[in-house]
Amino acid sequence: MDEHLDRFITYLIAEKNASPYTIKNYHHEIEQFFAFLKEEGIDSWEGVDRHVLRRYLAWLKDQGYVRASIARKVSELRSFCRYLVREGVLASNPISAVSSPKIPKRLPEYLDLHEVEALLSAPDTSTPQGLRDRAILEMLYAAGLRVSELVALDISDIEWSGAELRVLGKGGKERLALLGKPAQRTLERYLREGRPELMKDKPPPRALFVNRFGGRLSERSVRMLLDKYAKAAGLDKRVYPHMMRHTFATHLLDGGADLRVVQELLGHANLATTQIYTHVSQARAREVYLKSHPGAKEAPSGPSAPSSPSEVKK
Repeated sequence: MDEHLDRFITYLIAEKNASPYTIKNYHHEIEQFFAFLKEEGIDSWEGVDRHVLRRYLAWLKDQGYVRASIARKVSELRSFCRYLVREGVLASNPISAVSSPKIPKRLPEYLDLHEVEALLSAPDTSTPQGLRDRAILEMLYAAGLRVSELVALDISDIEWSGAELRVLGKGGKERLALLGKPAQRTLERYLREGRPELMKDKPPPRALFVNRFGGRLSERSVRMLLDKYAKAAGLDKRVYPHMMRHTFATHLLDGGADLRVVQELLGHANLATTQIYTHVSQARAREVYLKSHPGAKEAPSGPSAPSSPSEVKK
């Protein structure tokens, strides 16, 4: 069974161009399942039936895994077994015998415009690091990039004439991301004043965003600087890179953007993935309506407010 896992991982790398994070997850989750089978005394796929799988789900629950984690593990096992069916190792997919736990849908968290403005203003742009960090925040918000896409950018990926970025997204799919004027200006200043200072006495790398040692900035560093500037801006919530992506999409839809356009800008393969932001936009519209429209507010009490039409004087 282990040799099948090794071949599957090779398939994910070579054919699916999966990210290191995805590879690590698949490897860990499937090995966890194999360890469970070993405890059950099962050493081949012939012994894997729906009763074993249900015991595995019950075991995961007993271990304290939440529904979302269990659903992810089931999904990854299903993908693995689908591969084995395709390769002729299995006649049918045993994971089809069980259903994933239902996960309650949660609306994406996002920042309002005032919070975005406070966050963007937080870096000290009199320093090279501050110029870099301001450019990072601007690009996360202006282009809706994933953090993995942001740190993978090279200088050659910028197309200044069209204010575009050539982005390599999930599955190695390339798309164009757009930059507004504020993001362009911030990026230009970082490249003109900030990056050369960070690169002093070091051979210039291809990476757009570099650390103080001249190497490519890491995803972890971006997460840390977002947390730092959210606190500096006085925001009472944890801000993480994907929240900026949620904010990008929500603000576009609030501004009247077409859902298909937002899908393309985000690089979503499926429109249903993008549609979650319409729910956010609708929830926001309801909140604004209840706060702003006179007809949505409770009528004042007292003698001056008739309680029924019959009390109105003719």
